[in-house]
Amino acid sequence: MAREYNRNPAAVAALSPEQYYVTQENGTERAFTGEYWDNHEPGIYVDVVSGEPLFASTDKFESGSGWPSFTKPIDAANVVEKRDLSHLMIRTEVRSAHGDSHLGHVFTDGPRDAGGLRYCINSASLRFIRLDELEAEGYGQYKSLFTKEEA
Repeated sequence: MAREYNRNPAAVAALSPEQYYVTQENGTERAFTGEYWDNHEPGIYVDVVSGEPLFASTDKFESGSGWPSFTKPIDAANVVEKRDLSHLMIRTEVRSAHGDSHLGHVFTDGPRDAGGLRYCINSASLRFIRLDELEAEGYGQYKSLFTKEEA
């Protein structure tokens, strides 16, 4: 049976003030202050509100921006892109599909060899699940992201 991911009112109520500001009020944490901007452990990042899997450490790269940056989502169906005209700029906002959490923005200045995208994501919108905890947390199917295919 496939796991369902939905906006969880209890999870929203349990958010820290920073998490609430980012995910519910479209906020942005200060650069280089988020919990995961410099995380190098293997694992996946899930929406702090719904638990839906969003990004894998295998697609994370050092962008120098001060926020966790990824070349792509684990599953494009879990990420919604919307035009954002705030702050006198034209940007593309990234939200979780099921939790409707504001995650950050996607830009076209990512690594060219990986598609050229940079998903610039707020740590406050994420929960990190280490590779060795995936099975216990119910995300065992994502362990295959960390095994190298035999040539």
